[in-house]
Amino acid sequence: MVFSSNPLALSVPEPAFESWLRDSGYLEILDQRTSTAAAASTTTNSETTPIPATGFFVSFFSHVVTFLSLFTINPFAKLTADDFVGNTPSWSHSFVGFCDSYSLPSSPSQARLRVHENIKRYARNYAYLFILFFACTLYKMPVALVGLISCLALWDLFKFCSDKWGWNQYTIVHQCLVRIAQCATAVILIFSNVQMALFCALSVSYGAMIMHAAFRKLTPSKQPSRGRGR
Repeated sequence: MVFSSNPLALSVPEPAFESWLRDSGYLEILDQRTSTAAAASTTTNSETTPIPATGFFVSFFSHVVTFLSLFTINPFAKLTADDFVGNTPSWSHSFVGFCDSYSLPSSPSQARLRVHENIKRYARNYAYLFILFFACTLYKMPVALVGLISCLALWDLFKFCSDKWGWNQYTIVHQCLVRIAQCATAVILIFSNVQMALFCALSVSYGAMIMHAAFRKLTPSKQPSRGRGR
């Protein structure tokens, strides 16, 4: 080596810098770096490729592979119960954002990063969207709504009768009545197609959640505070 290593040098290896960004919570910088590197790579390939159609098909199939990788991601891998505690992010600025808040993920790793982080950030928003989709599905399927209300009324009646006549004192009788109520609930849910309404709501809300989380750019979770003199 001609020059000795400087312990005060500011140059950091790329993997170490990315690891520091992840641990420090600056994931939006990592997301922006990934998009910038992909754009630079695309520009370089387009300059060196003699046939433009080849570059187009390569870019097209790359986006297709990235899109298909969304169905192999476990979006709830990093989700915890603490993500549902606290205030709901604003629907206009934080959740929806603006036109420049969305972009195609350049690689499956970037899509995975966006999905995991956005679902943690907007867990309460996605939960409210599922409730809204489920309510709309029940509105379109009134028989399922009647069946769900009937099940709730059945268990309320069972609780009222149990408290009034003291069925809890008779363990065997109480367990038999609980099993009968469960069977009656299952029959009502099946014949009223509540499971179909739940499946439709889950499918629509899951698809909307994956698409929004993958295409939504990462933004700082907390806005930096400005000093008084700056």
